[in-house]
Amino acid sequence: MDTVYKKKSAIYKIFLFICTATLIVYLFPKGGIFKYEFAKGKPWQYENLYAPFDFAIAKTEEEIETEKKRITDNIIPYFEYDTIIANTAKESYDEAFVSNLKTLSQSSSRDQAKLFGRILLNDIYRYGVLQEAYSYGNKRQIFLNKGNKAEAITFGQILTPDAVTKLINSRIDKSEYIKFKSGFVALFFDLVKPNVRLNDKLTESTLENELAKVLTTRGGVSRGSRIIAKGEVVEGDKLQILNSLKAEYESQVWSDKNFYWIVLGYCLLVSLALMMLLLFIRKYRKEIYANNAQVTFIFFNIIFMVLVTTLVVKYRSDYIYVVPLCILPLVLKAFFDSRLGLFTHVVTVLILGFVVPNSYEYTFLQIIAGIVTILTISESFKRANLFISVGQITLIYIIAYIAFHVIHEGSISNIDWTTVVLFVISGFATLIVHPLIYAYEKLFGLISDVSLLELSDTNSVLLKELSNKAPGTFHHSLNVANIAEAAANEIGANAMLVRVGALYHDIGKMVNPTYFTENQSASGNAHDVLSPKESAKIIINHVIRGVEIAKKYKLPDRVIDFIRTHHGTSSVYYFYSKEKESNENANIEDFKYPGPKPFSKETAILMMSDSVEAASKSLKNPTSSLIDTFVEKIVTKQMENDQFINANITFKEIQQIKKVFKRKLTNIYHLRIEYPE
Repeated sequence: MDTVYKKKSAIYKIFLFICTATLIVYLFPKGGIFKYEFAKGKPWQYENLYAPFDFAIAKTEEEIETEKKRITDNIIPYFEYDTIIANTAKESYDEAFVSNLKTLSQSSSRDQAKLFGRILLNDIYRYGVLQEAYSYGNKRQIFLNKGNKAEAITFGQILTPDAVTKLINSRIDKSEYIKFKSGFVALFFDLVKPNVRLNDKLTESTLENELAKVLTTRGGVSRGSRIIAKGEVVEGDKLQILNSLKAEYESQVWSDKNFYWIVLGYCLLVSLALMMLLLFIRKYRKEIYANNAQVTFIFFNIIFMVLVTTLVVKYRSDYIYVVPLCILPLVLKAFFDSRLGLFTHVVTVLILGFVVPNSYEYTFLQIIAGIVTILTISESFKRANLFISVGQITLIYIIAYIAFHVIHEGSISNIDWTTVVLFVISGFATLIVHPLIYAYEKLFGLISDVSLLELSDTNSVLLKELSNKAPGTFHHSLNVANIAEAAANEIGANAMLVRVGALYHDIGKMVNPTYFTENQSASGNAHDVLSPKESAKIIINHVIRGVEIAKKYKLPDRVIDFIRTHHGTSSVYYFYSKEKESNENANIEDFKYPGPKPFSKETAILMMSDSVEAASKSLKNPTSSLIDTFVEKIVTKQMENDQFINANITFKEIQQIKKVFKRKLTNIYHLRIEYPE
């Protein structure tokens, strides 16, 4: 159990690695991968390809859609004839005739007029009257259902209400009953009711049956036939045959017999990619590798991007470019650095290359976009920078897509503008990176430049309290922040993080502010009534109190690190010397800070800045040469005491930092260059 406890970090990483690889493979669409890569308009780079088995040639989407459109346009619709309405009109005719044509006095004329009207009514209802308007042409063939019998007629044979009116007027005008026209018109107005409508269900059912008969293949290729020769351009029928072979091959490979072998292959490739990322972190980002929460965060982002992309591939593969994959390097750069962000992005794109269509084109576009993201975005906490970067990313996407299109099609005349719109949408979707960063900060306890900017506000509650309780310490912290920030910029460290750490590094002095010289007045020194050990304890305890206050105000761990390390394991030498005057056996360990020592460039810079700024207050008549000497003395002593042994800082960088200190202190004291007498 002791061994397991000591190795718990490594065991957790192995568990995380296995879970991530397994989940990614599980998310992959279930299908094999064709062993040849080809693209439209490019020459076949392999040896002559012969059909490994018999297979049918699949029709293109355009061919299938054209055929379906032809069937849809030519489908014979079914119309329903309501015989009840027609019979009701015919049965009501005699009674309606009498009431509307009373002026016909002679019985013989009345009988002939009645017969004239009945013939006209029968003609009207021969094929019926439409209840609604339809967009069919008059010559369009249709089926008219009368009871259980369907009659094939043209659409124009069915009368519309307007056609009925014209027919009535035309017949009456040509007859001997024109003087009774108003009576006949009134008669048919009361009797004639529309009785024909489109049978939607039957028409749709017929259309579906016809569409279901559309074949998705045309012809076939027999085993052993040559499909394409080396050097031939992949286009036209060759392209369609290759796509058909690819689809058939992938469906045959992914069978129950080969399932586990293919899954094993995917697992090995995904594991290899994740292993390269883990080795990169272990070798070049040791502090991240040692932090399991940060490693988990990186792997979580990879899983998240794979999940979103595979869902899009599964449901709408033509929308693949709407996934804002550039969020990944932006997020990782916000919390870590550019190199880790780019490396992780490349590994993720390589993994996604297994499942996306046109994998080479997709991989090229996403890697180029990731590089542009890393190179263009700086100071992401500034909103303008993010908008500019998003615009550049979108432009790169569009340019690269047009270039691929020209290679494949040979012109720009038929560019798919829908894909261009998808790139624009993807660019705008990248803007969700700010709320996403905020959520990640809360979930994983990380800190970004945006949070650092908020913490650097001197109007925050904690810094206001510091300025009220310990104004001298607050002023000292501001000076240290300015000096440390300039030094961090000089050597390429995280200047924003150093500044925030410097502002909060002495908040523990609020507990006993008068025991620190910068807050003391001329009336006296509180240490005069204390023993050296008691004084040293109060001084040393400001680190512990600072950590407690920082945790109470929920400052991020990376900021608390500056409080813990800004004195390292150095000693309160003044009080140790006083103790030794009265006690030769004084133990220096009683006068040392608990540590730890600085373990990064940023914490090392703060330690140097804090010591140099505090010591500069003891200079009575500062000169340029005096400042140079005491800066060298302080930093050299810290180096001799191995205070920077755990920090990844070089001698060259320390020399650069000392130059910055000398320049900044010279400016603070407004010193002029000393000229020889």
